[in-house]
Amino acid sequence: MTWSKRSLDILAALFLGVLLAPVILWVMGMILIRDGRPVLYISERMKTASEGFPLWKFRSMTVVEHDSGVSGGDKAARITKTGAMLRKYRLDELPQLWNVLRGDISFVGPRPPLRRYVEQFPALYGQVLKSRPGITGLATLVYHRHEEMLLAGCQTPEETEQVYTRRCIPQKARLDLIYQRKRTLCFDMLLMLKTVFRRIRIH
Repeated sequence: MTWSKRSLDILAALFLGVLLAPVILWVMGMILIRDGRPVLYISERMKTASEGFPLWKFRSMTVVEHDSGVSGGDKAARITKTGAMLRKYRLDELPQLWNVLRGDISFVGPRPPLRRYVEQFPALYGQVLKSRPGITGLATLVYHRHEEMLLAGCQTPEETEQVYTRRCIPQKARLDLIYQRKRTLCFDMLLMLKTVFRRIRIH
């Protein structure tokens, strides 16, 4: 990561952290009142092909003893009413500002994968994770809604796993590698703006 990209991340995370502090406190209170503890969901994601880190999110599902893999239709019943609203506006990702400040992720880059998928596709993620993972990115903007649609139709963990590994991972990786080749500070800022205005336009 270049010093200019890291500087942009730090300044933007500090600015948004202060600006959105009332929203963050409101979300925390709403989860506590409606759904109880824990407020945060912390899951290991991969920063590089060999280095993991704890990714922070606001909890949007009921707690179970064992959970693995990506979220598909098989997990839909676990999404709380509060969680559905948070996911709709991506408010569940606000705690990732802390991950940006820590340097675990950037604002723009490939979404950080679970360790199981990096181990399953080491050559692919060895290339993708040469870019610092991010909150948003080219693959998120282009493919995220299609991925959600594909996974929503899955009724079992096995079906979700099959659809995600065969149809989602290769397509997202292709877009992530396009971003990697075209990556500049201006391109990052453009993707950040497109992310913001996409949320405003749609909702």
